[in-house]
Formats: sequence, C-alpha cells, structure tokens
Amino acid sequence: MAREATICRTTAETDIAVTVNLDGCGRAQVDTGIGFFDHMLTAMARHGRIDMDVRVKGDVEVDGHHTVEDTGIVIGQAIARALGDKAGIARFGSSFVPMDEALVLAALDISGRGQLHWAVEVPFGMVGGLDTQLAREFFIALATNAGITLHVRQLAGDNVHHIFEAAFKACGRALREAVAVDAALAGEVPSTKGCL
Repeated sequence: MAREATICRTTAETDIAVTVNLDGCGRAQVDTGIGFFDHMLTAMARHGRIDMDVRVKGDVEVDGHHTVEDTGIVIGQAIARALGDKAGIARFGSSFVPMDEALVLAALDISGRGQLHWAVEVPFGMVGGLDTQLAREFFIALATNAGITLHVRQLAGDNVHHIFEAAFKACGRALREAVAVDAALAGEVPSTKGCL
C-alpha cells in the first residue's frame, strides 16, 4: 500500500496543496512563488527520494514569511498522514551533506514530538528571493507538524546558498533513512511504548 497523502490548507494568507509519496523516486513539482525556496524543496525531495507536488499561492507581495512557514506546515502534515501508524519504519535518520565549503548535519527521530533544534548561523539578508530568516521558520513548521525531532547543525560554511542547500539535502536524506521500512521490525512500531 502506497504511503501517500494530500493535504490542502487555505487561509487568508495562503492557499496550499501538497501531495507526498514517501516511496517515490524524488520527483518534485514545486511552485511557491519564491524561486530559491522552490529550488530547496526540489533538492530535499530529490535527495529524500520523496515524490512531492507543492502548489502555493501566498501573499508574497507582503513578504515570504506566510508562504514559507505555511508550506512547512502542510508538508509536515502530509508526511505525518503518509506515515500512518509508523509501523515498521526505521524511525531514526541522519546525514552529513557537504556543499563546497559548507557542511551540515541533519539528524531526526520520527518521535511524535515535533521540535526543531537549529544551529545554523547565516547573516540577515536575502538569498535569491528568500529572506534568510525563513529557512529556520520552514524547518520549525515542518518538524512540528510532521511530529519529528529534528536537529540541523552547520559545521562549516560561509556562502548562504551552500549552507541552505546542504541543510535541505541533509534533511531529505535523513528523512529517507528514517521513513524506510525495516524488514527486521516485521511491521512493529519501533518504540518500547508500542506507539509513536
């Protein structure tokens, strides 16, 4: 049975439709109205081997905040729904990703306790059309709504584009590892509590 989900969410600020397939091959169709953000989500999908369709109409004439944060909310909800009861998943995942001079670690636990621990230092400003403060807002929304404990830690890097690209790719690869079905679990939930 395919682990897929579609979530639609409409507010006065954004209108978002997201479909994810956790057992995909990394195909992505992304249109958020913010080109650099589209590039990051596409990289995350590709390296996570998650098929993802993301369509966003947001109030980017105000700024990108609502678009980026709300997209994180909806992608997180879609991942959580696609995971179902989480039976048989590996649960934990981590990845170090280098991007030229940048090196970023993402480590996560599909714990049901959504939280972000962010140790990434970038200057305030813009990279493409993305406010550099908003990458953190995306990951907060994603982790909270997917029920993931997510650590993103920058170990090296000066170029903001490289740092963010390494972070999104690392998160995708860590997700790929964590959502993978582990045959050794024989369909059991990977928790001593019996649920996640």
